[in-house]
Amino acid sequence: MRFSHISLATLALALATPAFAQDTASSGDTAPPPAITVSGSVGVYSDYRLRGVSQTDKHAAIQGSLTIAHESGFYIGTFGSNLAGWGTFGGANLELDAIAGYKHTFGGTTIDVGGTWYTYPGGASESDVVELFGRASYTLGPATVTGGVYYAPKQTSLGRIYNDANDYALGIQRNPKRWDNLYLTADAGVGIPQTPVSLRAHLGWSKGNPGLGPNGTSLAPTGDYLDWTLGADLAIRKNLTLSASYIDTNISNSDSAYLAPNFRKTTNGASISDPTVVFSLSVSF
Repeated sequence: MRFSHISLATLALALATPAFAQDTASSGDTAPPPAITVSGSVGVYSDYRLRGVSQTDKHAAIQGSLTIAHESGFYIGTFGSNLAGWGTFGGANLELDAIAGYKHTFGGTTIDVGGTWYTYPGGASESDVVELFGRASYTLGPATVTGGVYYAPKQTSLGRIYNDANDYALGIQRNPKRWDNLYLTADAGVGIPQTPVSLRAHLGWSKGNPGLGPNGTSLAPTGDYLDWTLGADLAIRKNLTLSASYIDTNISNSDSAYLAPNFRKTTNGASISDPTVVFSLSVSF
């Protein structure tokens, strides 16, 4: 099940383009950056939390991303992760996303706009979700702040399958009413000088269909809620990072009671939006 674009990556998906200088073998001069660069990451996570909700039934996830960027600022990319629990979409145990966008820095502010197509191979029909995004980041010294807007236009995969409470009580599913979704984010990160440690914080607000959608693809299952994250990253080596993140939402058990049993861990019935600490180890290239 998908509840965001890739978080601050959250996600998530690395969109930055590396521009390391290369030495020429003959003269030792610095060569210009290549017109096209390839970057990515692979990581192991103790849980896959997206907008505060577990996508793996509170179990571990293996995730990978790949981005191909052009010097003009245009890029394409992909992100993949295993799924479990209520995010299986009638059989899918994999999320595979396609991303395209444009990223450029204007006078110290970096703008990143594009779209994400969330797919679930092997799952039920009407589960794919298309979402547009726009982000603006500003860096001052070791600190960076980012604001983001994510909007999924009206589509069947986000629709309501019950017209009213009476339909829900009787279990009568009708043709889904197409629905949209809005997600607003604020993020901040800072590197601690003279150390390999950086700190980050995230706040998100979701508003959309207060239900599961036809195949559990509602991006805001309780209709309107907040999620937040406090985290720290330790750069063990240049491309190897150990991370810890405290993740929580304001979704209460009563808020999500009508989503049961889908919104519960399959083994013990605990909410999959309960607060947690997620640990991860990732390598980038």
